[in-house]
Amino acid sequence: MNATAQSRLTPRQRLSRGLTYSALGPVDVTRGLVGLGVDSAQSTASQLRRRYRQGRLARDIAAAQETLAQELAAAQDVVTNLPQALQSARKSRRRRGKRPLLIVGAAVVVLAGGAAAFSIVRRSVNRGTPEPSPRPPSVDVQPRP
Repeated sequence: MNATAQSRLTPRQRLSRGLTYSALGPVDVTRGLVGLGVDSAQSTASQLRRRYRQGRLARDIAAAQETLAQELAAAQDVVTNLPQALQSARKSRRRRGKRPLLIVGAAVVVLAGGAAAFSIVRRSVNRGTPEPSPRPPSVDVQPRP
């Protein structure tokens, strides 16, 4: 086989071949070292990008947790002040028809706050993970003997 018919060598293979053979040695050693340097630089850049994304995700999760804490505090205030509001509503209006509306309104406010907090947290947690593909894998999972 000639050089054009051979499959492409990885930088590590090229370096080891260059050290083995003396005729093409200096060329292969140089190309192997340059290839290893490029691979190392790409790997480092990939790791830096990954760490940056993880840091940004951590900041997003912290912000979502803070928002959730604020929403829960607001909901707790509503629940805490609910008996006073009911009592004042009872004193101001003696009709029984408004009481169920007030309870339903307070429940809707609490549920809406919880739903908003849940969606914010869920969105921030699922941002970094891609959805799995519904298609089957294109490569056999079981190796053949």
